[in-house]
Amino acid sequence: MSLLTGGLTIWSLGQSPAEAATPAAPKAAAAKATDDFNGDGYADLVVGAPGATVSGKKKAGYVAVAYGSKNGLDPAHKKVISRSTDGVPGLAATKQEFGRSFTKGDLDGDGYTDLVIGTGWRDAGSVIMWGSASGLTTGTKINTYGHAPQAGDFDGDGKTDLALFATVTSHGDDPVDQRANLWKGPISRTAKPTATLDFMDKSQWWGYGDDGRNCSPEPGKPESCIDGPRSVKGPVVPKAVGDINGDGRADIAMNDYYGDGSWGNRVLYGSPTGFKRGDAVGSDGALALGDVNGDHYADLVVGDSDYESRVMVAYGSKDGLKLGEGQVQKFNQDLPGVPGAEEDGDGFGASVAVGDVNRDGFADIAVGVPGEDVGRISDAGSVVLVRGSAAGVTGTGAQAFQQDTPGIPGVGEKNDAFGAATALLDVTGDGRADLAASSVNENASAGALWSLRGTSTGLTAKKSVAFGPKDLSAPSVAALFGSALR
Repeated sequence: MSLLTGGLTIWSLGQSPAEAATPAAPKAAAAKATDDFNGDGYADLVVGAPGATVSGKKKAGYVAVAYGSKNGLDPAHKKVISRSTDGVPGLAATKQEFGRSFTKGDLDGDGYTDLVIGTGWRDAGSVIMWGSASGLTTGTKINTYGHAPQAGDFDGDGKTDLALFATVTSHGDDPVDQRANLWKGPISRTAKPTATLDFMDKSQWWGYGDDGRNCSPEPGKPESCIDGPRSVKGPVVPKAVGDINGDGRADIAMNDYYGDGSWGNRVLYGSPTGFKRGDAVGSDGALALGDVNGDHYADLVVGDSDYESRVMVAYGSKDGLKLGEGQVQKFNQDLPGVPGAEEDGDGFGASVAVGDVNRDGFADIAVGVPGEDVGRISDAGSVVLVRGSAAGVTGTGAQAFQQDTPGIPGVGEKNDAFGAATALLDVTGDGRADLAASSVNENASAGALWSLRGTSTGLTAKKSVAFGPKDLSAPSVAALFGSALR
């Protein structure tokens, strides 16, 4: 398969030479602080390539950062980060899958967003890459705890904290115990937290004894669940952070293993005394958080593609997620106004992302449909955008995009699975979320990324951008570029 044959030019970006030379205009709105590594007001996109061979090590992995600008993403303005990159601690290792997961946040409080990069099944720890006026600079290693790190103000003190999870490879008959750490921010450049907090609130402890507590105090030390042995019942796969109950503290939505081959979803609600566990909907899958109905509570969006090929929305409230009868909204491609038709194998909801594309105050949902057939091309893939409203999700004004949509670079081919991962963030600085969508199957699993701009009327293919690893001068063979986006 072939997406592009070389680097992108101003012509392939949809700009004339005059447009490319135009000085940057004042930005209508700055990017969220959690998305901006160099403080220029534009969100920066992180792309994971965990399958890449680095320094001869298969599946060592890397991440690529494409910096935002007035004209959107430009593959020439990027940074490729692996464990063979100067200033990044550690060594590239086979099957480490560096970049399988990552999170963003201003950990040291200097006004620049930092990037925490996790690993795959091999628990080789995490790496913090520090933001600056010139973008991401050097890195600091966090020993172990490399499984899907999450940044957010979990205790509500106005500082960014870091939740760290150990890798668990066992998925047997019973839930297993998963070590975790909760670091209180700010965090120093030597990877030292201000304090290490109880991961779970004491009311949530369970474990060895009849008293329900799972942490035994060491002699002369207070009782603590700092890092286990049973900090989290899991294994869990954290997926999204947002304030569901409006208490000013970030919460984590996650996939949770129940045992006996069964998965579901949970929420860890932030508090000053550690996380408190809450219920969610769905049987695992893609998760995202955002305010779909504009009531200032984050709503949980669940892609349930493995079982029902649908998306569910559980709405936030002061008491947490509303999960009562009739309170969870469920939809698929049969929602009136949504382009296309519901078919077996579409994978509607394989990826989900939440952001306000048209700046109307309601978050919209980008839904990946990587199994969508486009014409006679099977599994070419699609991305559907549905709108948020005061009444929740609506099919009115919904849009669908494929590689064959006029204005989008490339050509849809069999098994491309366009829409395998999605993200919505404001890379142009105009206050509207822009779409990033990937195909990890493109070019023999090298992978590729597309960026479409948000406008007052929704997404547009005009001036859309596409690039793959070769355009970034990055490893491309079976890289799975675009496995994760943020």
